[in-house]
Amino acid sequence: MILPSQGHLLRIFIGESDRHDGLPLYEWIVRAARSHGLAGATVLRGLEGFGARSRLHTARILRLSSDLPIVVEIVDTREKIESFLPVIDETIDEGLATLEKVEIRFYRSGKEG
Repeated sequence: MILPSQGHLLRIFIGESDRHDGLPLYEWIVRAARSHGLAGATVLRGLEGFGARSRLHTARILRLSSDLPIVVEIVDTREKIESFLPVIDETIDEGLATLEKVEIRFYRSGKEG
């Protein structure tokens, strides 16, 4: 797959304990992105954060949370991300999604051989 130099980054902020179809929601999103042919997805686990309810989630030892912040990042063309958004919109009860322009410098799978 070749990506153009101008793409978009979809960032999805959810909680680690969020689930969909028996899977952690972040795992379901990555699998759905792959099945929709998106270029790739990365899941990041946050150490601390809060969302719309202002409830603090932290990995600090005294207040260990089992619902740490999760960010799923997906880079592809705007068209492909826009067609994917309705799929995830139906599955996210609490969270945030942002979309921003990015400059793609390279997208490689490694040397074939």
